[in-house]
Amino acid sequence: MDGISFQATECHGPGHYHHRGRTLTRRLLYLYLGLALYGVSSALLVRAGLGLEPWGVLHQGLAERTGLTIGVVSIIVGAVVLLLWIPIRQRPGLGTVSNVFVIGIAMDGTLAVVPAAGSLSVGIPLMAAAIVLNGVATGLYISARFGPGPRDGLMTGLHRTTGRSIRLVRTGIEVAVVATGFVLGGSVGVGTVLYAVAIGPLAQIFLRVFAIQEADTVSPVVAGRKPGRAILPR
Repeated sequence: MDGISFQATECHGPGHYHHRGRTLTRRLLYLYLGLALYGVSSALLVRAGLGLEPWGVLHQGLAERTGLTIGVVSIIVGAVVLLLWIPIRQRPGLGTVSNVFVIGIAMDGTLAVVPAAGSLSVGIPLMAAAIVLNGVATGLYISARFGPGPRDGLMTGLHRTTGRSIRLVRTGIEVAVVATGFVLGGSVGVGTVLYAVAIGPLAQIFLRVFAIQEADTVSPVVAGRKPGRAILPR
């Protein structure tokens, strides 16, 4: 067969599609489990009574002023932030829309069954557990790769449109959020500071723990010793 070359082609068998289906199922599980645990962890910070994460401070402050539950406020704020994506041309994904609703529902459900910590001996361990659980939740839903949450998307969109660094944009947003929430009556305390310090390293750890490998798109090929091109995984 001199003069004839065979180029690499994709040839997927049943095992390939089965693997891809399992990967998608796992990603969906990570997404919704992560979002639910995020809501649970935020509620536990409320019950610990030692300070909330930055957006939680705003949600609590608005809840105090409006009489709505903190979970409902979280949903409303998430929807409003999502509207702010329009001028900065961010595109939402399944994870973005799910984030708006699942976290708020999980928060209110947890607050309905978990009582407030009555002392520091209960509040401090509860706060620590909530922060670690938030790191687990963050690792899960980011690993699912279904799009950023509304607040994260606002950060990355502003970074892209303004040219400012992610660090500067995130700091500016969170300082504004905490200050506004505090003025409205939200809880700022040692939990707020510990969350700010710990969530980055914790999220990095759990992103590695829950990393999902893409389904292998490279399959056996019929080719000569020097194929014309290779099919790379996407």
